[in-house]
Amino acid sequence: MTIDVLQSKLAHLPGSPGVYLFKNEQGEIIYIGKAAVLADRVRSYFQKGTDHSLKTSLLVSHVTDLETMVTRSELEALILESNLVKRHKPRFNIVLRDDKQYPYVRLPIKDDFPRLSIVRRVQKDGALYYGPYTPANALRETLKVIKHVFPLATCTIDIDGTADRACIEFEIKRCMAPCTGHQSKEEYHQIVKQVRHFLEGRDHELLGDLRTRMETAAEREEFEEAARLRDRLFKIQRMLEKQRITQTSATDQDVIGLARQGSAVDLQILFVRGGLLIGRKDFFWPQSADAPDEELVRSAIEQFYNKDGQPPREVLVPTDLEDTVLIQQWLSDKRGESVHVRSPERGAKHQLVLLAEENAAAAVADHLRDEERDRQAGEELKRLLRLEQAPRRIEGFDISNTMGNDSVASMVVWEDGQMKKTDYRRFKIQTVEGANDFASMKEVVTRRYGREESLAQPDLILIDGGLGQLAAALEGLKETGQPGLQILGLAKARGDKEERVFLAGRKNPIALRATSPATHLLQHIRDEAHRFAITFHRKLRGKSLVSSKLDQVIGIGEIRRNQLLEKFGSLDKVVSASDEALQEAGLNAETVLNLRRALEQQ
Repeated sequence: MTIDVLQSKLAHLPGSPGVYLFKNEQGEIIYIGKAAVLADRVRSYFQKGTDHSLKTSLLVSHVTDLETMVTRSELEALILESNLVKRHKPRFNIVLRDDKQYPYVRLPIKDDFPRLSIVRRVQKDGALYYGPYTPANALRETLKVIKHVFPLATCTIDIDGTADRACIEFEIKRCMAPCTGHQSKEEYHQIVKQVRHFLEGRDHELLGDLRTRMETAAEREEFEEAARLRDRLFKIQRMLEKQRITQTSATDQDVIGLARQGSAVDLQILFVRGGLLIGRKDFFWPQSADAPDEELVRSAIEQFYNKDGQPPREVLVPTDLEDTVLIQQWLSDKRGESVHVRSPERGAKHQLVLLAEENAAAAVADHLRDEERDRQAGEELKRLLRLEQAPRRIEGFDISNTMGNDSVASMVVWEDGQMKKTDYRRFKIQTVEGANDFASMKEVVTRRYGREESLAQPDLILIDGGLGQLAAALEGLKETGQPGLQILGLAKARGDKEERVFLAGRKNPIALRATSPATHLLQHIRDEAHRFAITFHRKLRGKSLVSSKLDQVIGIGEIRRNQLLEKFGSLDKVVSASDEALQEAGLNAETVLNLRRALEQQ
């Protein structure tokens, strides 16, 4: 596009709120922004004599075309900008390269017998949602505590009080068997109330209620119940002491902190729910020296909350934001009630921001150490393999099976210093009978590199195994017409502690130093490929085991089997389901009897 055409577009910009997209001469979108008045904002980039930052000056020098999209309000412009940045990831925007949906705990309080579940989308369905929990071990720890302390039902059967027998959870006192009528709806909701208090950080109400019930049970000489309540009280107190970080209020808060080291920036979001720190999320930008704090925080808020999660009632930030009122309006609309964005300068809330900044400072130092280690590993691999440049993308392969059954393969990807899980692939082995890892490796390499893929080509291929696996992979590459791809095998000789690298055309392997960065990097990729393959294999093996057991029952075919597994979730839950629940799932009385007999025999 000529300069005259660009100037013509600048002269005819709308005076409305909206979004603008800057493009380079290849037509790529390189920056997306929003404005209350498009004409004023866009022209400000191109006014002579304006003292732009280095980043903005570089951006303007690449702009050869622009596009605008008018909206009815500035709020609509903010939402549209956030969606477009997420979709296009322009190079000059501050982009959170993270498309995950974070896990929440869902509690459907309108049900007669509510049960907790894990979801990744918050819906307006009358249920209560708690979270987000990240990393995932924060969620596992919370659910583990709830399961051990609060006897809520964890099964998936319909609870109506008419079941013939209770499951093992009742025997070990982790459920009070409402399915058999042993526990009333009112008694069950007392437990639900306690779980709510726990998840919402309402310590005084929870502990006070438990103490009152314990003392009442003791006065009635119900000593077993009193002891059970005493143990529950002790466990909850111990858990709260470990996790509570503030006693200022029970308001749900997300706390944002920033830290810089050289040109690198780290942003931390701490998730505080009812005074409990339930998790955190880390975002790292290695080259953002020219981006002001306000831009980084605003971009993080707009993109992070542009998901199906639920914002908290309060977001604490380390710097004032120009669009605070607009952002508050957007977050409030998403939550369904008021959300406040604050930049505290003193008091307990300021201390929380400082805590987030301390976490960010530690994280940015860790990221830079990891980057330096990966750089050293890349340089070592470059020398070792005589590559023209250090590898930026490595793809690792592994095979998994049990005595030749359910044979699978995995491919994992390391790119620019981190595992790129969106590019992972898993394969069911199709052409190989029995336990033949060599033939299986040849098949999976041929399938990966012999078909049209949107994935980038690797700088290096890592095979888990020695000369045999490497030779099989090389045969696969030849069949695809890509024998020039760099490839190596990684394995230990029997009884040897050192890892060895096997290279094409070289009989003797190269021993790697146990402490070298290259060794650690290759081991990490190999172990991740092994983990990914094992996980997939276990999943398939579990399905095969369940299928084989149900297939032996007269009256249950493939369609009915799949319906049962879809409804109940697992074979164990099919086994524990009542006869009535199984009949509601479509089985007649005779088939239910056959099912009970077959599973007992197995």
